[in-house]
Amino acid sequence: MKLFVAGLPYDLDDAELEEIFEKFGPVVSAKVALDKETGKSKGFAFIEMQNRQDGLDAIEHLNDVSLGKKPLVVKEAEERPSTPRPGGFRPNNSFNRRDR
Repeated sequence: MKLFVAGLPYDLDDAELEEIFEKFGPVVSAKVALDKETGKSKGFAFIEMQNRQDGLDAIEHLNDVSLGKKPLVVKEAEERPSTPRPGGFRPNNSFNRRDR
């Protein structure tokens, strides 16, 4: 089961996040979202629990618990379909160059 977690302290890393969630069962992956430019945490993460019941237990026990200044939001992650750019536009595609 994939979980979305928001309201994380900005200094929390993947290992610490996994440690918090493994109290509810085996964690397949724990990944804090990082800003591409700064490399700093965005304050949210995605967790994948090995089974659904462990994920539901984590939601029940961790949602609205404060690890820092803000309460956590822990819920099932929503699957988003990948959305291709209209017309297959790619910014670095030679077809789109103006110097032709």
